[in-house]
Amino acid sequence: MSQTEQQINAFLQDFDQNTAEVMDRIPPKLDQDGNVVTGNTLFSQDAIDNQTFITARDSIRQHIYRMEEVADDRAAYEANDKAENLVDKFAYATLASMESAGLRKAKLAESPWSDDYWGIYKGIIGARYADPSFPASGNWKQNFDYVRAHAPQAILSSGNAAAINRLSPAEKYDALVGDANGTLTRRQWSDGKYFYDAHGSVETWMGICHGWAPAAYMLARPRKSVVAKTPNGIAITFYPSDIKALGSLLWANVRSASRFIGGRCNDQNPAKDPVTGRVTSSTCFDTNPGTWHLAVVNQIGASKRSMVMDVTYDYEVWNQPTYGYEYSYFNPQTRTQASTLAGATVSKAAFTSDKFKAYRSSRAVSFVGVAMRVSYVVETSPSQRPDDNPSHDAIQSADYHYDLELDASGKIIGGEWYTNKHPDFLWTPPKGTRATTHYDHLATGAWQRGQAVPPNWRTAAQQSSKTDGAPLAAIVEQLIQFANS
Repeated sequence: MSQTEQQINAFLQDFDQNTAEVMDRIPPKLDQDGNVVTGNTLFSQDAIDNQTFITARDSIRQHIYRMEEVADDRAAYEANDKAENLVDKFAYATLASMESAGLRKAKLAESPWSDDYWGIYKGIIGARYADPSFPASGNWKQNFDYVRAHAPQAILSSGNAAAINRLSPAEKYDALVGDANGTLTRRQWSDGKYFYDAHGSVETWMGICHGWAPAAYMLARPRKSVVAKTPNGIAITFYPSDIKALGSLLWANVRSASRFIGGRCNDQNPAKDPVTGRVTSSTCFDTNPGTWHLAVVNQIGASKRSMVMDVTYDYEVWNQPTYGYEYSYFNPQTRTQASTLAGATVSKAAFTSDKFKAYRSSRAVSFVGVAMRVSYVVETSPSQRPDDNPSHDAIQSADYHYDLELDASGKIIGGEWYTNKHPDFLWTPPKGTRATTHYDHLATGAWQRGQAVPPNWRTAAQQSSKTDGAPLAAIVEQLIQFANS
């Protein structure tokens, strides 16, 4: 018996004997070597203990919902739980067809790129990540005071190339487009000032992960550094981390079409079944495991494109771009690993040990247990590394156990999670979507390598910084082209 089989059987044995306790476990996250990842949280211990992190996470999801244009072909996400409304191509609705297509495991040809979440407390992409004297303090004001005392204009005029290249991504961008007022950089710090003035601090969990996660696969990976010139001829090196930062901010702050599935739960103590520990609140059950399974296989396996997921409903990570998956079966009646689909399938009449019988669909005629390991990309710290490739990405994975309800034709129509902590919110921009500012249409003509940004692009960029709080999409996309050509 393999280690994976042993782990599945051990989990199922615990579930059988201590159902309520297992239902409240947080599925461990694993690094690329299979080691358990610990301490990966940005929330304070107080926020964890009193569960205010739930409200904080929900505010992020509401922000995503407000920032994205609602696609015409989807329902409001609070009531939406159909994989067809999310995936690019819905090709498989049965486990048998998935297996025939060889889709019990799949991963993308290349991982979405890792980037920082660019915390507001450090100035978002106004953070001078490469400056060894930058405080990078948990205190927003210390970081802000340092930048204010070491103005970018003085550094640019110094002629010190190393110091210039240590400026923040936003400062480099402002210099590139000839914005002497530093409009984009000022916008980065103003977000933190708002929270600091109102509350005396800036929560470290707040950032732009909701921009990085879609940008990581909607924009090409910038593979090399780009040396660009300001209007007055100063050369500035944009490292891959700088270009990624601009892309993440673009996707965080401008509207674009997106598709969502999953629910919202803002209840810190949702109602539970006293025997099994299963969440019974309809608003907090979140994405059904049937929907989850259909979405993962059809999006990653069939459509070969990523989507953004909440890894688990806990205080650790959220908004991660998916990379791959692999699943095996277990028999939900005997609660043991099964090597074949037939061996894992149990008829409704034979499923006498069903813990969740009261919650089953009336159309279900059989059940199959699934253990899925899903891999996803997580954040990394920015650097002045001159190149980027998938070996620099950080990949983690998590295991989820659930059963699937099948109708008479074998179609997946629902299921039950075996832990309450599970992916609850899935979303993605449609294939081919661009995030563009209100001023991108003014960036006509071409920006040639080695030359300054064209004047009309600079004018549009400064307007975009002021109004949208975002870099011009044309400039971000051209930097990526320069980096990859």
